[in-house]
Amino acid sequence: MARLYPFRALRYDPTRVPMADVVTQPYDKITPAMQDAYYNANPYNLIRVILGRQLPTDNDAENVYTRAAATLKEWRSEGILKEEQEPALYGYSQTYAVPAGAAEDGAGTIRERRGFIALGRLHDYADHVVYRHEQTFPKHKSDRLALFKATRAYCEQIYMLYSDPTFTAEKAIFESGAAPDLEITDEYGVLHRVWKLTQPALILRVLEAMSDKWLLIADGHHRYETSTAYMHERAAQLGVEPDAPPTVTPTGLPQPAFPEQAMMMTFVNMDAPGITILPTHRVAYGLTGFKAREFAARAGEYFIVTEIPANPSGSAPVAPALLNHLGQSQGAAFVAATRDGNFLLTPRPEAIAPLLSGLSERQQQLDVTQLHKVVLEKILGLSEETIRAGSHIRYLREASEALAQVGSGEADVAFLIKPVTLEQMKDVSLNLEVMPQKSTDFYPKLLSGLAMYALD
Repeated sequence: MARLYPFRALRYDPTRVPMADVVTQPYDKITPAMQDAYYNANPYNLIRVILGRQLPTDNDAENVYTRAAATLKEWRSEGILKEEQEPALYGYSQTYAVPAGAAEDGAGTIRERRGFIALGRLHDYADHVVYRHEQTFPKHKSDRLALFKATRAYCEQIYMLYSDPTFTAEKAIFESGAAPDLEITDEYGVLHRVWKLTQPALILRVLEAMSDKWLLIADGHHRYETSTAYMHERAAQLGVEPDAPPTVTPTGLPQPAFPEQAMMMTFVNMDAPGITILPTHRVAYGLTGFKAREFAARAGEYFIVTEIPANPSGSAPVAPALLNHLGQSQGAAFVAATRDGNFLLTPRPEAIAPLLSGLSERQQQLDVTQLHKVVLEKILGLSEETIRAGSHIRYLREASEALAQVGSGEADVAFLIKPVTLEQMKDVSLNLEVMPQKSTDFYPKLLSGLAMYALD
């Protein structure tokens, strides 16, 4: 089952840089405006490594990936980034206010999500140790692979879930009540705290507690699949088996058989409180001849279509009002927002059944599956390959941003959806199925730059 390792993390020297100015959100949640803000925040901000600016003069010899590698090397030589003296695990907690639209009620409620950062052994999905829950985009994987090969470092963690109703690892990590080594409040008001744990007995206790666990990827499918492929590539180059047993340090701590056999992960117990899932809304753009009323009429073949009336002032409903209509609906439903009206769509089971016949019952019940298979593919005529290639569909956390793109003409229609629940995701994953890409949005995100795993 799961095999974890402590590691000597590469970390920013807080005496050289203000930590809040150099960490970032994960690369795939960074908008162009956020990228600019990170660049302006500090010359040592991690954005220059994980999502650098592309230049018109880029070529095979000089590009965003080579600059990332050179930047990382320079920061290490300057002592901005330093490698820890001894292997460690890192306790990690995030305290936050629940945003509107979460999978469960409680907007504004304060929650704390606890976990820990360690190296995790990479496994093929066929090993049934690590499970996925959604599709991935090929171009994202090629981008991350190019960056990783250039830098030879994991600067971001992926988010792994495991199940342990006894909370053994959490008790071992957090029961002392010690003060954290690092505290940062990010741009969303989330308080991130980190504890460095170096005692071999404590580390072994945590590793033992995790040794019989399976893992479920919450965030980081692209990076995980990229890293697993590279692990096999490197094993062949080194002439070792991908599943070679770990080595052991003089203090009795296990280490990967070769550096590429593991990657940096944050592990969170799905049985503990503090997990929040938000929806990821869709906007469709570049649709030839799209007309809202014709779309609504066509959708009526498969859904009960209810037009959401304008406000008494005559203005279109804003995002909270549309989300309120969605939240009051029972079962699967979503809102289609257009410049010519907004519509609540609830399925006609007998009408959509033939379009979902190749899927399991658990998949057929998911709002996001019905949206993709019936609306995007059947009604709008977008193939699954087109959608996975990133054409005609954008994915947004904020409903207000989705509506703004429709209002400005950047998009033809926005689809506001309900979030997938943790139980739905677990049920799909453990039955070896996958949902459409961007089906979940776990909140808050893990900060990038708290710890890094350098392979060289």
